[in-house]
Amino acid sequence: MLVQNFLAWRVILAGGLIAGTVDIGAASLINWLNPAIILHAIASGVLGSASFTGGAASAVLGLVLQWLMSLLIAAIFVLLAFIFTIARRYWIVAGIAYGVLVFFVMNYVVVPLSAAPFRAQHFTVSKFIENLLAMVLFGLIIAFFTRERHAAAAATDVPDNAA
Repeated sequence: MLVQNFLAWRVILAGGLIAGTVDIGAASLINWLNPAIILHAIASGVLGSASFTGGAASAVLGLVLQWLMSLLIAAIFVLLAFIFTIARRYWIVAGIAYGVLVFFVMNYVVVPLSAAPFRAQHFTVSKFIENLLAMVLFGLIIAFFTRERHAAAAATDVPDNAA
């Protein structure tokens, strides 16, 4: 049980932090913006437009918020993969589906409810697809680490439901 819990936390930390960091890079590339501006935009979800004049402290807050959200998103996937074994067996499909779900929840629930001073500008199919693909990658990273967790647990003869 201790090994299983350790592996779950390792997956959540590794998958969440790596996916969250890659997501910042993807947002920078998609929008042709410096990563610091992306971090200010994330912090604006809490601080509003004041985030963009908050300097380094605001950017650090954005990074912390990004990583916290990423860890929460990873933890939810790990829990779902524990409950639904099909998500572990077909981890690529599960990761893609989870990435799509995260995309819609973040864009149509979380961001609109936040204090972010901006809303989606003119809709373009290319921006929609680029952002959707970034979240698919996010989901695949988390699913990959979750698959690795279950492979490691199997190698140590720890049953999946030992938690």
